[in-house]
Amino acid sequence: MKAIWAVIGLTTMAAATPAMASETDKCAIRRPADSDLKTYAAHYFPKADAATIDALLACLGDPDPAVRDGFAFTLWSEGLRGKQVEPALMRHANARLQAMMAGPDDASGFRPPFAALALAEVARADRMEPFLTDAELHALAEAGAIYLRGVTDYRGFTAGEGWRHGVAHGADLMLQLALNPRLSRADADRLLAAIAAQVAPAASPYYVHGEPGRLAGPILYLARRSDIDDAAWAVWFQSLHPDASPRWRDAYAGAAGLAAIHNSTAFASAIYVSASESKDPQIRRLAPLAVELIRALP
Repeated sequence: MKAIWAVIGLTTMAAATPAMASETDKCAIRRPADSDLKTYAAHYFPKADAATIDALLACLGDPDPAVRDGFAFTLWSEGLRGKQVEPALMRHANARLQAMMAGPDDASGFRPPFAALALAEVARADRMEPFLTDAELHALAEAGAIYLRGVTDYRGFTAGEGWRHGVAHGADLMLQLALNPRLSRADADRLLAAIAAQVAPAASPYYVHGEPGRLAGPILYLARRSDIDDAAWAVWFQSLHPDASPRWRDAYAGAAGLAAIHNSTAFASAIYVSASESKDPQIRRLAPLAVELIRALP
C-alpha cells in the first residue's frame, strides 16, 4: 500500500504533456510496484484532472505491452468499470480518444487500436449510466464506424510486441454501441456498414486472432433491434456474398481468394453457432442467412 501512495505522489510530477507523450510514445506515469491496479484506480481517478487523464491516455501508445495493455488500458478499464471517473473527465477522454483513433498512426501502430479499445469502455460506461448527449453518442458511433472501415493494419498479436488488433478493437467498440438502447437506426446502419467492410476485406490476410468472432458480436446484438427487419438483414448478408471481383472469380488460385473464403466462412460460422443456439427469435433469424452465405462461397 505504501508503494501505491508513493506512486500517486510521483504521478503528477512525472506526467508529461500530451504533446510530449505523443512524440515519444513512452508512458510518463509510474506504475504501482505491487501491480494492484484495482486499488490504484480507487486512488488515482478521484484525484485526477484533465492533464492526469491525458497522461494516462498517452500511455496507450507505449511500445511496451506491459505498459500499454497491462497497465494503461487495464487501469482505464478498472476506473470506468469501478465508476471512479467523473462524467466530465469521461467526456474529455472521449474527445481525446477519438482524436487519437482518427489521427495519424504512430510508428509502431499501437495508438489508434488502443484508443478504439479505450473508447469501448467509454461507450460501455455511457450504456450503464448515460452521460453522453444524443449528439455525442452519434458522433462516437460515427467515429468508431469510420475507424473500423479504415483499418488497414491487420496485425493481431506479435511476439515481443503484443497486440495491435485494430479490427477486433474496432469491433469491441461496435459491440458496446450496439448494446446501447439509445443508438439510432441511422447509427446502427453505420455500424453494419463498417463491420461488413472488414468481414473479408480485399487487403486482409487470413484472420487468425479471433477477428471473425469479434465482428460477429455486435451483429448478434444489433439483431435484437425491432427496427431492422428480416428484409434488411437479408440485404446486409447478401452484401457479403462473393461478387465479380478477380479474387472471387478464381478464388482458389491465389492468397486473396483463399483468405476471403477463410474469413467469410469463419464469420458466417460464428454467426450461425451463436444464432442457432440463441433463445431470442430476433437473433435466431440470422442463422439461415449465415448458412446461405457459407453456401454461396466457392
